[in-house]
Amino acid sequence: MEVMSLTGTAFLWTTIVLSVVALVLPLVLWSRLRGPRPLRLAARVLMLLFTQGTAVTLVFVLVNNQNNLYDDWADLLGTGNHVQQAADLGRVGTGGMAVRRLPKARQDFKAADGPGMHAAGGVRVTQLQGRVSGVNAEVYVWLPPQYRQPAYRHRKFPVVEVLPGYPGSAKAWFGSLRAHEQLLPLMRGGRVAPFILVAPRTDLLGGVDTGCADIPGQVNADSWLSIDVPKMVTDNFRAEPAPSGWAVAGYSAGAHCAVKLAVAHPDRYRAAVSLSGYNDPIGENDSLAAQSPALRAANNPYLLLRKARVPPRIALYISGEGGDGYQAGVALKSVAKAPTTVHLVFLPRSAGGHNMALWRPQVTTVFRWLTLQSGGRRATVTTPRSPSTAGSTHAALASGTASRAGAARRR
Repeated sequence: MEVMSLTGTAFLWTTIVLSVVALVLPLVLWSRLRGPRPLRLAARVLMLLFTQGTAVTLVFVLVNNQNNLYDDWADLLGTGNHVQQAADLGRVGTGGMAVRRLPKARQDFKAADGPGMHAAGGVRVTQLQGRVSGVNAEVYVWLPPQYRQPAYRHRKFPVVEVLPGYPGSAKAWFGSLRAHEQLLPLMRGGRVAPFILVAPRTDLLGGVDTGCADIPGQVNADSWLSIDVPKMVTDNFRAEPAPSGWAVAGYSAGAHCAVKLAVAHPDRYRAAVSLSGYNDPIGENDSLAAQSPALRAANNPYLLLRKARVPPRIALYISGEGGDGYQAGVALKSVAKAPTTVHLVFLPRSAGGHNMALWRPQVTTVFRWLTLQSGGRRATVTTPRSPSTAGSTHAALASGTASRAGAARRR
């Protein structure tokens, strides 16, 4: 039996109906209750508790739908596990498999449910069993308006993997950020390239952030995001090949993942976008990639970029406020060497904070920049503002020298 999604329309309306019923019950039954006094008192207390409980639940559902934090009950309770196996896949994350020779991952897709899922042509979802990573989880896909037009029937399209923060639902870029709704008119008008948007689940283990890392015996999140998901997309859609046609974007913990994946795998991605991200995995207290100094170093894009023998051919877009993402970008820019490029955008404290209000308005600017990286027509891109030192500290978190206590972040 399919479990009702926390972000689904059905659950929202169920909660609304229960809240109305809970409000009406005391008004109708309060003075009509019969029986012994203790029994009537107990019944009235239960009605009041029911009213309070449904009110709190409704507020939670509205906040959850607005921010796409938890997609289902397992995510909320920290009991979800989408890892079937976590073999040691080695440095490149393939376990010696010839990925190109694996059978095509032909998938069945259905219309996705939840806030924003039916807008701008609709989002589709499939359940993917990763042959390399051992992860079994959902992947959401949105196709640009040109994809079904006869004039483009032989055209392959660029792809952007979009990643949420932690905790966060894979639906967030379509629900809270409304990326597809914002981009649809720009794509139709030729101002933004017709990207395929792909949103894979990143919350793979209950109660912890995978840090998009491969950790033998626990999770192969890197291989899930950078191998299994891209292979599925190219097997099922007219997608451009990697790395030239592929980019990855994220906010908060998803921003860390985006940059780390691009720096670690320039053969799989050509560009990455970081909105309020960090470099050191310890930036997220619950990150599995922060379990040891060795894991932290292996999953810190600043250290990976600094130690790279050959600078990767990638482009990075980094935006953030002082003390929340900007210093991470400064650190990356300080070690970037051609052909690596870093486009750094400073956001003032008044811009919105570490939340959707800050990231939502950046969507169109980010995709104009991605259009330039994909070889599209020239677009207007926000220029960096003059940095302010107000509230800023030394970039310890950016460079990977922060302590866990000093790296506590707002989610």
